Amino acid sequence: MAYKKWTASAEQLKPDPRYASKLASKFINCLMWDGQKSVAQRLFYRALDIIKERVNDASPLEVFENAIANVKPSIEVRSRRVGGSNYQVPMQIQPKRQQALAFRWIIQAVRGKSGRPTAMSLAEELTAAYRKEGAAVTSRENMHRMAEANRAFAHFAWR
Repeated sequence: MAYKKWTASAEQLKPDPRYASKLASKFINCLMWDGQKSVAQRLFYRALDIIKERVNDASPLEVFENAIANVKPSIEVRSRRVGGSNYQVPMQIQPKRQQALAFRWIIQAVRGKSGRPTAMSLAEELTAAYRKEGAAVTSRENMHRMAEANRAFAHFAWR
């Protein structure tokens, strides 16, 4: 039986051309739709240019990195079936999943806003996340609140 060979995407990922950041490159890849990387890059760089004009105390890449760090959740609830009942069990999250959830929430928040250019919405969401506000940070807070509410079931997290 032949096994599918998974690519080591983290090793193959090249840093983005403008900031030489692997985190930015990964975000651009997540932002991309239908394989149109140049469009995603343009959106991301326009958003960072807008951030550069609005935020004076930090560089745009710093704002982006801090925004991602502020959105990353540290704990999540997972459904576990124990003795015929389903419990929402709070569990720690691996760093890769933290990053993936942060990217997903920011991109969902941006795509959820209609009527404005995507670069403008992305810039607003990133600056809001940098200031610990906005829809993506709200998603993180909701997840933490859910985990806190189900703390009584934490002893089921044996697996």
